[in-house]
Amino acid sequence: MTHDIYFKRAVTSQWWMKVAFVTWEYPPAIVGGLGTYSYYMSRWMARLGNYVSVYSPLTPGPEPSIEPTKGLEVNWVQLPDLSTGLRPALSEEIRGWGDGVKFFNNVLVFNSATSSLLTKRTLEGEFDLVVYNDWLCALIGIAISNLHKIPTAYHVHSTEWGRALGRGSLTVSQIERAGAETASVVITVSHAMREDLQAHGWPTEKIRVVWNGVDPDVYDPSSIDPSEVERIRGRYGVGPDESLILFVGRLVPVKGARELVESMPHVLSEFPKTKLVILGKGDMEGELNGLIRGLGLSGRVILRSEFVSERERILHYAASDVCVFPSLYEPFGIVSLEAMAMERPVVVGARGVVGFREQVVPSGEKQCGIHVDGSNPLDIAWGIKEVLRYPDRAKLMGKNGRQRVLDEFTWEKAARRTLEIYSQLLNY
Repeated sequence: MTHDIYFKRAVTSQWWMKVAFVTWEYPPAIVGGLGTYSYYMSRWMARLGNYVSVYSPLTPGPEPSIEPTKGLEVNWVQLPDLSTGLRPALSEEIRGWGDGVKFFNNVLVFNSATSSLLTKRTLEGEFDLVVYNDWLCALIGIAISNLHKIPTAYHVHSTEWGRALGRGSLTVSQIERAGAETASVVITVSHAMREDLQAHGWPTEKIRVVWNGVDPDVYDPSSIDPSEVERIRGRYGVGPDESLILFVGRLVPVKGARELVESMPHVLSEFPKTKLVILGKGDMEGELNGLIRGLGLSGRVILRSEFVSERERILHYAASDVCVFPSLYEPFGIVSLEAMAMERPVVVGARGVVGFREQVVPSGEKQCGIHVDGSNPLDIAWGIKEVLRYPDRAKLMGKNGRQRVLDEFTWEKAARRTLEIYSQLLNY
């Protein structure tokens, strides 16, 4: 099916497809990549001639103001707290979550309330299909699938066993699997993730791959004022003859921040005029601060654990000399695309279930970064030194990275590829 069909259909009828889009995160409630994905994907689907009705939990506070987009509506679902009465009915595993029981309450309430709302609208013929994201929304997809009225698409961005490095909640894993068993199609974010789902026994014939994207107009190095770059570098005391390494991500074990810190003594032994800035929040903050002190890296490794706006994050990319994301588990990883769009060379984990290796070309004339074993600090240090050792090649890597984003990883391309899969379900 050619892309022009979308526009022809939009002209001859009001909407090409009517899609219910269920997500746990939607701006301004962005915790990880899911919120960014949901924002751009829903808007691009609407821009391409579809009607998209988003359902997302309402976070505490007033209902957010959303920029109007033709064909897009956002429904905020209230989450009353039933956790006190719910606790006795939960499994021993879930009760063991402690304060996490409130979170599980929110998941159940959101799934129940949204299922009720969508069931009514589905039976009244308001949608052509329902799409839902990760286990947090899987019960909704199961409920709609059981109506046997319209197709459902299950978008899987990560798994419980992956996030927990082989451990995690059995309950969550079972909900994830049930979501896949009942869905019409499973769409995941990388071939690495597809292989992992297959290895865990998920229905192979249902699984499709669509890469995520980035907005190259927002992440555009030509839009950056050099004085802003100097402000960022000055904040961390990075002089004109020094190099700045940047890590952006949640401070959780799978992101590899600990291994990156452990790599720094090896980097500094050859490139002493180098600083690492870690930009992120998470449970590992105390551990990382202790590690930095223990390795004598105070002043050379700066951990900034606070909320930073998207604009400030973009300026950090622009101010860096190399961006490093040594993830141990990363089904896709949007941060590398952000860095590549900003013409930064990247060093990325590429061992295990890591989508970075599909994004980053590690050699040849189109090289845009270095692949490393994210579990090995020595290998991470080698990758960083390879970039710092050859500044001209590093600059070319950055140029190649932005071109690769423009060629393969925009949100428009991701939306078009996703819509093609939806259209196959609907036999359009």
